[in-house]
Formats: sequence, C-alpha cells, structure tokens
Amino acid sequence: MEGEKYARELEIAVRIVHVACALCGRVQEKLLATEVVSKDDDSPVTVADLSVQAITSWLLSKTFGVQNVSIVAEEDVETFTKDDSTGLLEAVVDTVNESLAFASMYGLQSPDITLGTSEVLAAIGRCSSTGGASGRHWVLDPVDGTLGFVRGDQYAVALALIEDGKVVLGVLGCPNYPVKTEWLNYQYQYRQTTISQTSTTLDACGKGCVLYAKRGSGEAWLQSLIPEDRLLEWPNCARPIRVSSVDDPALATLCEPVERANSNHSFTAGLAHSVGLRKQPLRVHSMVKYAAIARGDAEIFMKFAKSGYKEKIWDHAAGVVIVEEAGGVVTDAGGRPLDFSKGTYLEGLDRGIIACSGVTLHEKLIDAVYASWDSSNL
Repeated sequence: MEGEKYARELEIAVRIVHVACALCGRVQEKLLATEVVSKDDDSPVTVADLSVQAITSWLLSKTFGVQNVSIVAEEDVETFTKDDSTGLLEAVVDTVNESLAFASMYGLQSPDITLGTSEVLAAIGRCSSTGGASGRHWVLDPVDGTLGFVRGDQYAVALALIEDGKVVLGVLGCPNYPVKTEWLNYQYQYRQTTISQTSTTLDACGKGCVLYAKRGSGEAWLQSLIPEDRLLEWPNCARPIRVSSVDDPALATLCEPVERANSNHSFTAGLAHSVGLRKQPLRVHSMVKYAAIARGDAEIFMKFAKSGYKEKIWDHAAGVVIVEEAGGVVTDAGGRPLDFSKGTYLEGLDRGIIACSGVTLHEKLIDAVYASWDSSNL
C-alpha cells in the first residue's frame, strides 16, 4: 500500500537516531577528554562524528543487509591515517561498542560480540557512496554543527533517505533542543544541564527531541529523547508538529547560521531589513534551524553561501523534507526546489537557500532577493 511505503525505513531511521543522540550525550559529557582533529575543510571531527557514522552504518546494514545499503556521509577513514590518531581510533571503537550494547533498548539488534577495530573501520568505510539520480541512498550527517557540539550548544544528528534523486524521509535528532517552545528563551549550556545525568535524559527542562517526516504524508512528528534505561515503544507518544501561521514579516523570526565562514550575514541582514523583518534573528548551529521552522518556533531560514562554497546534501536533506511535510516551503533563492540528485553537492543552486513557514513570506523573500542581488557583496 502507498501509505505504508517507507514506513519500515522511517521507523528504523528514528530508532537509529535515538541511539546516535544517546551516544552524543555521553561523548559530550567527556568532551574535555575528546580527541579533536582537523579535516581538510578545517571543521573539527570528534569521536561523536565518527562513532555515529559507524553505528548508523552497522545498524542499517544489519537491518536491511549490507548489499542493500548505500550510505552518503560526511566522514571517512582517512581521518585515521593522520599522525597521533591512534587514541582517536581507540576512543571511537570503545564508544561504538558502548552504544551498540544499548541498541536493543531502542528496538534494534545489538552485536553478539564486541566489534573489533577492523569492523568499526569497515562500517565507517562503507559510507562512501556519492548518491545520484538513481537508486536508494541513505544520507547522514553524524553531528551537524560540530562547533555547536564542542561548545555545548545546538547540534543535530541528521539521517535521510533519497530514492531516485528525491528525499523520501528525514529524521533530525536535536539533543540540546527543548521539547517545549516556552523553554526556548533559556540558554541550554552544556555545563548547566548535565549535573548528574547524561545530556539526553529527560531532565527537568525537557531537553532533547527527535523530529521526523515521510514524503507525501503531509505530517511531521516530534518525540522526546528516550533515556537508555527506558524501552523505545514505537511511535513513543509522538506528537504532530506544524509550521507557524505567522505571515507578517514584522512578526516573523529569522534563523541564521552562526558560522560566518560559509555564509554572508551582511546580505541576509540587508534582505531581512528590506522585507520588514524586525525581530532579533535566532542564530543557531546546524539543522536545528529546520527543526525550529518545522515546529513553529521560527518562520524563516536563509543561507547565502560565499563565493566558492558548495552546499552538501547531508546538511539539508533531512531538514528539508521535515519542514515541507510540516507545511513549510524550501527552495533555492530563485524559487526552485533543491536538487538532491546530483551527488554529494546541491549542484545548480541559485544563489542560496530560503526556508519559510508559508508561501506568503517565501514569495516576499524571493522578490526581495531579485531586487537586492545586484547591489550585494556576495
């Protein structure tokens, strides 16, 4: 039945993201002892990045069969070829095994025996697909917003499924994002929220949630994170979420990237002013921006990359489908849908990305882009 298509894949993806969020919470608690190395693009790689990729690869392969799983992901085993990476590899292997031991609590299969170094490296190495216009490809960003992660700020675990070039489902785990909107005004700093428990437990602040959606369902859902001592019962009291109904720019909240290296804040600020945005922008790391729009906590996300920067599919795939199924609109700055069929990059992207809670705001922003572009400093 059409309505049941991808239902099994979505359920497994949600369960895996719960496991990954629990892993990240444990690693974040040990952050001062975490190995951090530099990738070619100068963004940090942590034990969490590599471990999440390993467990996701292993669990997907165990569930659907290695031969049936193609994974496009951010990290690769080249990280371990660098000098002084022995300690990093040991930490990853230990973290992977510690996390997979709890997989059964999330309705997934745990390994019969401890995974060795070669098996962990093989799991990471299997995430070498480049995607494309045909076939089925899982797309993973193991820790999106790594800078936010190492600072104890917002980050996300993002897992999506692309089939024949179209995103058909997406899951976003947001371990530091409050479950209830009214708690958004509080600053969830790492040292203030991990007094005597892991950061993924259901603490007094209700911190941590997983959002998910399936293409064509017209629905997006939110679950609270599940601590490892509780069994994940599908669908675990998930509640539907919808975008905000605000369509007046003066009342709309804009989400912006924190990092200035890859985006043009000045053009975004000018654009926001030209359409009448007056509220203070919300600057957060990672795909949490998509979560904020899907939940109705913000109305607009714009990103205009600086010259030479190319957007990667794992930074957007899961968030886009969740926002769209929650009732929002996501296109490039020319008003065209994002194209996930060209491989690891969003090729042919027109200037930037605009995500909105509704058509009215979206149209105003698209018009403003065309009016402002010639005088921009991009």
